This record gives sequence, C-alpha cells and structure tokens, in this order.
Amino acid sequence: MSGTELDDVETLADLADLAREAATDEETVLVLIEQEDVWFSVIRVDGEEDPRIFVSDAAAASRSAYGEILLTDELLGRGSDDDLDDLVVELDEDSDDEDDDEDEDALAGDLDGVPNGPLGDAGLLIEYGVGAKELMDMSVEGAIPGDALSEIADALGCSEVLEAVR
Repeated sequence: MSGTELDDVETLADLADLAREAATDEETVLVLIEQEDVWFSVIRVDGEEDPRIFVSDAAAASRSAYGEILLTDELLGRGSDDDLDDLVVELDEDSDDEDDDEDEDALAGDLDGVPNGPLGDAGLLIEYGVGAKELMDMSVEGAIPGDALSEIADALGCSEVLEAVR
C-alpha cells in the first residue's frame, strides 16, 4: 500500500479492506503509518478478523486525519454514541442544580479525552520478534517514530520496502 491508496481511506473498515485486498490467501497484512516523525502506528489485519492496532502516541495521533481513523471508540475504551447520550440524559434527569451545564461539559471532556502515550495492542508483533516491551520502549517520549518504524521493518525483514515508500 502507498500513501496514495491511503488518501481514499475514511474509516478503519476502509483501511482493513484495503489491507485485505493486498493480501494473498488471507495472509496477515501489516500496515505501518508514520506521521511527520510525531507518532507511528502498526495495524495488523488477519483475514476477516477485526484489525489489531497499536499507536505510539494517541494524543498526537488524535490531531491528524489518520489518527482519527485509528482511534476508534473501542480502542479508546469508550461506549457508543447512544451510551454517551444516555449518560447525559441521566445527568439531566437526576440533577436540578444550576451547575448542570458545567457538569455536562466536565462529563463530555472526560469522555472525549485521549490519553497521552502509547495505546492499543502492544503484542501484535510478538511472533515477528518484536515483543510488547520493545514496542512500548520504541514509543516512549523522546523516541523518533521514523527510527522506531525502521527497527520494526528490520525485524519484519521489509526495510527496503519501507524505505521505498518513504
């Protein structure tokens, strides 16, 4: 996959479908995304299973179009929009305070919060020789995403492919 193909991706499902199209015989496909040396992500698509995702810095990713695709409610541990609406309705029904608007704003802020640092399945590359600890270490503050992806590509044996698309 190239950056050009990713330009048409609007959802995680679109990305997974594009990865499946690149696969042969339902083999595992790994998608590596790097955003301007600020954050990186590894997306693993195994056949028709849901994609497994690791993002090196969720807060940084949330400020980019690709990050918005990857940071699903499920990954962030959020309920559906219906669940959020139910919480606000319950807040309205349970409180007659004049502070209702402030309470709703605080509730929305907590629910919309995206954590700083790594997020997702850090064990998605274990069988390729990159353990969860190594992937987390590559994501610590001060690490350069491009260097981390180069290390991952080396472990996967696809350094030349990564350099070709950079």
